[in-house]
Amino acid sequence: MKTRAKTIHTPDVSKKREVLLFDAMVPAGFPSPAADYRQDKLDLNKHLIRHPAATFFVRVAGDSMIGAGIHCGDLLVVDRSVEPKNNNIVIAVVDGEMTVKRFRIHRNTITLEPENENYPACEITEGTRFEVWGVVTCVIHKL
Repeated sequence: MKTRAKTIHTPDVSKKREVLLFDAMVPAGFPSPAADYRQDKLDLNKHLIRHPAATFFVRVAGDSMIGAGIHCGDLLVVDRSVEPKNNNIVIAVVDGEMTVKRFRIHRNTITLEPENENYPACEITEGTRFEVWGVVTCVIHKL
């Protein structure tokens, strides 16, 4: 199944949503017993959303982006105010179908590429109805 946007949500930034943050790096190797730990609060809106008026969330359906760490059911944070650049992951509409793919520009040609070898890339040609809805800035998924 190719990866597409399943549902779209807008963020509610009217209230702070703070959670506890232990201000220490967590080593992936051996822990340091001498580390100082400070407890702060983290507002996830500030951490995940740079431009609230231009941000929306999309639930993913499909597996064409698993190589980029995007899995079926994940929630993507998408910013419409960010201009897509080469290698960004974008939400795009191609011939009326919404999709999430890697945005590539090579010699004035735009290609939308999956991150799963089981799917073909999509070259945007002159006759293609194409629009980038936004750039994916974060992926949220459960372990």
